[in-house]
Amino acid sequence: MEDPAIDLAVVASLISSYEDVPIQNRFCFSGEVGLSGEIRAVNRIEQRIGEADKLGFEKVFVSKFNRKGLDVSKFKIEVNWIGKVEDLIQRLT
Repeated sequence: MEDPAIDLAVVASLISSYEDVPIQNRFCFSGEVGLSGEIRAVNRIEQRIGEADKLGFEKVFVSKFNRKGLDVSKFKIEVNWIGKVEDLIQRLT
């Protein structure tokens, strides 16, 4: 995969394995992870959230830096805004 938005899903799977905490199969992740643990914004976030919603996911975890100007009220999916890997760890464990 060449899309940096997959980074967050990979980190979530590593956290799941390390902490021995299963991730629900209805969770979705979209974000680029920087070397210092920050979750960076990705392109086309509204389309990504919309597609996750269409596919029946219950929650999507995305960068809080994608929030500006985005109206997620039109989606049924719960959007979780995170800024650092630590935020993801807290929400998954």
